[in-house]
Amino acid sequence: MRNEPGKRPAKAKASAGPVGAVQRLKPLPPSKAHLVKIEKPIYGGAFLARLEGKAVFVPLTLPGEHARARITQSKTGYATAEVEEIVRAAPERVAPACPHFGACGGCHYQHADYATQLTFKQAILRETLERGDVAVPAEIAVLAGEPWHYRNRIRLAFDAAGNPGYRGRRSHDVVPIRECPIAAPLLIEAALAFAEVAREFAPALRPTEIALFCTPAETALLASVFTTNPPKIRFDDVAKALRERIPALIGAESVVEARADSKEEQRTVAHWGADSLAYHAAGFDYRVDHGAFFQVNRWLVDALVEKVTAGHSGKLAWDLFAGVGLFARQLTTIFARVVAVESAPSATAALEQNLQGTTGLAVNAETLAFLRRNRMAEKPDFIVPDLIVLDPPRTGLGAETCALLAEIAAPAVTYVSCDPATMARDLRALTGSGYKIESITLADLFPQTFHLETVVQLRSA
Repeated sequence: MRNEPGKRPAKAKASAGPVGAVQRLKPLPPSKAHLVKIEKPIYGGAFLARLEGKAVFVPLTLPGEHARARITQSKTGYATAEVEEIVRAAPERVAPACPHFGACGGCHYQHADYATQLTFKQAILRETLERGDVAVPAEIAVLAGEPWHYRNRIRLAFDAAGNPGYRGRRSHDVVPIRECPIAAPLLIEAALAFAEVAREFAPALRPTEIALFCTPAETALLASVFTTNPPKIRFDDVAKALRERIPALIGAESVVEARADSKEEQRTVAHWGADSLAYHAAGFDYRVDHGAFFQVNRWLVDALVEKVTAGHSGKLAWDLFAGVGLFARQLTTIFARVVAVESAPSATAALEQNLQGTTGLAVNAETLAFLRRNRMAEKPDFIVPDLIVLDPPRTGLGAETCALLAEIAAPAVTYVSCDPATMARDLRALTGSGYKIESITLADLFPQTFHLETVVQLRSA
């Protein structure tokens, strides 16, 4: 998933929206408590109840529970609510492992046991695909691992007192934290240590956020410090002070964020130490630079690479939206030639280095532009790839990309998605152009949250 807690897993809030056809129903009075029965989970972290014929989305509940909920917002076709009391609890309810759960916007399912969470996600994935007119196989396989301390990357904000935390579930306010049981312990240790350092350098240093990324063994750490204005001190002094507390820190950068009313982009104004770390995964060491996308679950990266690449081989493979080459590097061991396409400035140099000495070629281009240039109509000597791997951002592929893929007609396509709705749209287009779904795997890279990754294997019919 190309996302982070804070900005890119941005610490996501439960999204609410109508389910099925929108009916014109009388608005429910806000702030009034109602007794409701919870029916099922909804993508976005909330759960569905019905009141006077209207869909009501209630977070922090479970199917089968009876709850007293207060309406917080009432629209024409649906309403949102907050729980005041669980009148009858479901047997799957457990005590959350984190004291910040409920206030923090990062997790959505800590009140359910892990087997139940996986059941939720399978049901949500199946319903989303079927609603999108996608023929779903009888079985959706599940790829899961240890559900705690899995995150290798986090992004936290700072409150007015300089405490690090995540955005709140009900607002953008910062919820200060002292622990986070879904993150690698080193990341929280480093965040708390940096808060101490920032106070020592205040007011010359006023951080707004910090992004932290570590190796799976927590032996190396990169930090990106975000401010609204360049720090009025030597950034080297800040980084060295943090290094004294956190010896695993190998590199840090100071980034000035773009103002909302400005056309300028964020810019890096200072560096200390290394610009990248070596992340060992699936048998290789990958160069990963500051801010580059990399899969966030340190326990499941190897298994994900295996799921995407296993069972394939041939003369030519394309890896589109390749990032730093997580899949492409593995593909070079089973294909005579691999073309990896990526345009993000934070990833292109690392992608080229990660493919050095292999059969892989790094191409710095947008996927759509690459497909427009590399099509049978444009190249008489065009070679159809044996496999195309797709790992787009949550916006998905889009109509033109799907049409070009259909024209190329590679015999095998593997689609890795972090958004079931956009994936359903794209799969409908691909299956409508002659592809058949061979398998669907729910890869639970984000336990305790509503986020889910999906790996779909398609073959040309």
